[in-house]
Amino acid sequence: MSSIEIKVCDKIAKRAEVGKKKYGTTMDRTDLTTLEWLKHTQEELMDACVYIEKLLDEKQEKKSCKNCRCKGGVSEWVRTSSMDELEAAPRKGCDL
Repeated sequence: MSSIEIKVCDKIAKRAEVGKKKYGTTMDRTDLTTLEWLKHTQEELMDACVYIEKLLDEKQEKKSCKNCRCKGGVSEWVRTSSMDELEAAPRKGCDL
């Protein structure tokens, strides 16, 4: 295993300890249906999307592309929902 994978495994083990203390059970529990597990998963993923959106908003405020090595690409952060939108975005010269 790589050092990154070891770090992830350590974090999973720590989360399991926190979960056991907080909820008094482990993932071996059998009291939830498949539908309930899916709803829990969906809720967790929606939370993750909110966290990602916050970080994207912070990082993608209009900034110049100093030191970006974009070689004439998009000189400002462009929020897009697809590669088509990104490719259609106006391109400006780089500040390098």
